[in-house]
Amino acid sequence: MTDIKKVAAQCLQDESEAIRALISRLDDSFEKVVQLLYSCQGKVVVTGVGKSGHIAAKMAATLSSTGTPAFYVNPLDVFHGGLGVMTSEDVVVALSYSGQTDELLRFVPCLQERNIPLVGISGNADSLLARHSTYHLCVKVDHEAYPLNLAPTCSTTATLALADAIACALVTLRDFKEVDFARFHPGGSLGRRLLSKAQDVMRSTDLPIIQPDIPLGEAIIQVSRGKLGLCVVMQEDKVLGIITDGDVRRATERLREDFFYVPVQDVMTSHPVTVHPQTKIEDILQLLNTRKIHAVLVVDDQEHLLGIVDNFSCYV
Repeated sequence: MTDIKKVAAQCLQDESEAIRALISRLDDSFEKVVQLLYSCQGKVVVTGVGKSGHIAAKMAATLSSTGTPAFYVNPLDVFHGGLGVMTSEDVVVALSYSGQTDELLRFVPCLQERNIPLVGISGNADSLLARHSTYHLCVKVDHEAYPLNLAPTCSTTATLALADAIACALVTLRDFKEVDFARFHPGGSLGRRLLSKAQDVMRSTDLPIIQPDIPLGEAIIQVSRGKLGLCVVMQEDKVLGIITDGDVRRATERLREDFFYVPVQDVMTSHPVTVHPQTKIEDILQLLNTRKIHAVLVVDDQEHLLGIVDNFSCYV
């Protein structure tokens, strides 16, 4: 009976070895490719057929999201008007493990005629693609992980890993930071955290507000109803302080039987931490961690309460 886990383990072993073998092949050509893409004044056009096409599309997506304008084009489209999107300021990256893919090779003369640099990535350093590339990167593997040594497995994994290595090198050269990544991923959690502001996530309705003279016994009920673990203590239009779950616990231990009758103003935290509506969520999270608190008040220039931002709202 086939040992499924053993087959899977061998596949992972083979593919990991294919990636490790790339390390020894990182030579001057790799550095020249990275510098070429870094200095590209136009776009990086990535192309490939079949499985290589899928890897090419992923490479283009990774480059685009990390500061290098890139897109994928199907070689078949090149012969039906697709060549029009390429300019002499672009760089073409062509993926073909054999390096002999006809659909790719047919438009290489067009690139040469227009002086468009070509980066070839294949498993054959003596292929036509390699010979006619401005720079060539070899991703040769000893064998595929597929039991019949037919379906691309190790070869596509190695190509994908090399593409990621190129992207990582470019990120370092560009000094690409979290905030840059967020600008290209505004829909993701990182983009939200780095670009959103207090006014975007704050709770501004049904705020848990209490008067300073109400007894703690009633304040407990209001804290629970507010579902934020706190109440804002206000008088008229002025914020006097806040009372939190932590304040309540400490007051219970200290006051014991008198707890229910002591006014909130005697145990509240005066001068609570406040932020401006334009304060970025990233800065608020740092403030919460530094001050070891779970929420901040959002106020305007006149110190009027506008809302509350807590840990949970920063990540939703």
